[in-house]
Amino acid sequence: MIIVLKRGATKEEADEILGKIEAAGLKSLYMPGSERTVLGALGDERVLGKLHLESHPLVEDVKPILEPYKLVGREMHPHDSLVRIGESSIGGDQFLVIAGPCAVESHEQLHETAEAVKAQGASALRGGAFKPRTSPYAFQGLGLEGLQIMRQVADEVGIPAVTEIVEVSDLEAVCQYADALQVGARNMQNFRLLKELGHCDKPVILKRGMAATVKDLLLAAEYIVSEGNDQVVLCERGIRTFETATRNTLDLNAIPFIKQHSHLPVIVDPSHGTGRRDLVAPMARAAAACGADGLMIEVHRDPAQAWSDGEQSLYPAQFEALMRGLQPFVEAAGKKLARPATP
Repeated sequence: MIIVLKRGATKEEADEILGKIEAAGLKSLYMPGSERTVLGALGDERVLGKLHLESHPLVEDVKPILEPYKLVGREMHPHDSLVRIGESSIGGDQFLVIAGPCAVESHEQLHETAEAVKAQGASALRGGAFKPRTSPYAFQGLGLEGLQIMRQVADEVGIPAVTEIVEVSDLEAVCQYADALQVGARNMQNFRLLKELGHCDKPVILKRGMAATVKDLLLAAEYIVSEGNDQVVLCERGIRTFETATRNTLDLNAIPFIKQHSHLPVIVDPSHGTGRRDLVAPMARAAAACGADGLMIEVHRDPAQAWSDGEQSLYPAQFEALMRGLQPFVEAAGKKLARPATP
């Protein structure tokens, strides 16, 4: 429920009502505004009804939250959230690009790619140490060694590291080495993992599942935020449809819809969304045009030799061309292309 206090209500008076909400076993939220203070109460509405807050002398209005995603929706949080990865922010008027290989293969491979993507304007480096693959015979990642390589390269190049978390048991190690954690499409509804991520102090990039609705994605984000971590970025990476021309169908409809209904930043992964490197640049421009807050792009120093997803990975020269052509679309959408921090 949303509780709107009357004009002039003090923090002490708001705390009194918040205390009643918490004493009833509900989660309370305090949201002061320029004209009105708004309180939130999450939990069993039958319990809230017994408090009769609508008759409290300081309460102007009590109304239900209509969307099932209470914390990530705009009803209780109308303003865009900003999520920091390293020295850069995603959200608001910032457009941030995360780039790098699908998988960490070696120090040399990652270092060469990291230098290339940073030089062309990427603000964060992606690379998988743990790789959930459809086939049990496919490369599964270097594991801890991959995490260590990624941390070393990120420090050498001066760029924050983003890597995938697959198992709850790996969380401590991944948090030790990464600046931001990515939840892949296959784990979007791994609710135990999502809850644990709600207790960590790292930003989380949550990818949409291959057969998930937008509502499913927002409710998955709700699991993380409800446990205390509000540094969540949503990622559209394509869904499974009957179409076979591309690996997935990149659902750009989802971007403006999510922006209307959620305050969380949303980025687009055109590499997984298409599965074809020749389609990555046009879909990246389309993502910027429809209001996305950033991109996640696979780049490899030599995609022909990549251990995974080489067919959708850009060559460094292609990434350079993409970044050069992206600027007008970002500006047309009213945003600024975030630049990597200088050491």
